Amino acid sequence: MDGRETLSIAVRSLRSHRLRSVLTVLGVVVGIAAVVTFVTVGASLKADIVGEVEGSSANNIYLLSTPAEDEGPPDAPRPVFTEHDVAQLRAVDGAVQVVPQGNLPVSALSYRNDTVGRQQVTATTPAAFEGASFIAGRPFDSGAREIIINRQAQTVFDRNLSVGEELRVTRRSGDTTNVTVVGVVNGTGTELPFQSFVSQARFYFPTAPFYETVVESPTLGVNQRAYLQVTVVADPGDLSATQAAVRDYLADSDATTLQPGGYELSARTSGDIADSLEDLVGRLTRFVTGLAVLSLLVGAIGIANIMLVSVTERTREIGIMKAVGGRNRDVLVLFLTEATLLGALGALVAVPVGLAGAVVATEYADIGLTVPLGWVGLAIAVGLVVGALAGLYPAWRAARVDPIDALRRE
Repeated sequence: MDGRETLSIAVRSLRSHRLRSVLTVLGVVVGIAAVVTFVTVGASLKADIVGEVEGSSANNIYLLSTPAEDEGPPDAPRPVFTEHDVAQLRAVDGAVQVVPQGNLPVSALSYRNDTVGRQQVTATTPAAFEGASFIAGRPFDSGAREIIINRQAQTVFDRNLSVGEELRVTRRSGDTTNVTVVGVVNGTGTELPFQSFVSQARFYFPTAPFYETVVESPTLGVNQRAYLQVTVVADPGDLSATQAAVRDYLADSDATTLQPGGYELSARTSGDIADSLEDLVGRLTRFVTGLAVLSLLVGAIGIANIMLVSVTERTREIGIMKAVGGRNRDVLVLFLTEATLLGALGALVAVPVGLAGAVVATEYADIGLTVPLGWVGLAIAVGLVVGALAGLYPAWRAARVDPIDALRRE
């Protein structure tokens, strides 16, 4: 029996049991569509996050005191980078700019007759805004009672806050200070890359005269401002060498002495952070995709079950085929073809369904769509393989049917 005849008989058999075939294909569709959706969303998320991180502030080295991996629950983060550290980092070869950043504790912000609660705002230096994208206004001046806000901060009050408006800041001590908004930005350019993913209002104050968090410098023995984070802007051609020099300095810095137990100092570039995020998103995608594969397994079991039922129902047909010269191989190929057709049809329907689900998910998450074409091709291949494997045992069983016993079957 040639291939064309085998395919014709297989199609005719599936069409004679349309409802059963549709329900069987539906199981494969659900499994493969789920895999395509999750893999596409994962690829889109990875491309969006990693692209954003790698494309912004590529020459920045971020200094932080972070929890050590194998330690127990650490203490709350503390400002550990002193003014002495900042000055020494400015002297590192390849360091173009050094920008400290800390949290300024407040209790409320008021604009006109509207007040919003706030626990802290960001304190930094004018250098943080060199090269920043200003929507309006300019950087603040060090020592001035001025602030810069981001786009989200404009809408936290009943009336939009804009450049030139005055804001009243209430400190935790109860003291109040009036400040003037002098700029609106999309970001500082020196804050951590993933901070730009969080759509929250941010208020930037100059360290002088507002930032008052001080510690005793272990090196100098005097009280100095201390910061949670320091960003070193490196010369693009010396990024690796500058990063190595910064790490060498940190080994004998004030921050090393001041950091709490369970913490360690890190000096990471945007590329380092992108690699970590890519690995994290990849592991999450593999885990979720693994769950979706379980649905595909259910679809494979459905194909095997239907093919076994088909063998039982068509025993007499199998006997007639063998009686007129059909070989065991012909019967085996026929039933394998039917099972493979079910898997292939499920894959062809599942791919557009899965991509449609990914489009909806990425639009909801407000990220760009990245279609992993390799996975789409693999999904179709998986459908074929699932169908063939699921139909292997039923086909083998059909091929072993004795033609004499089969012809006796009513």
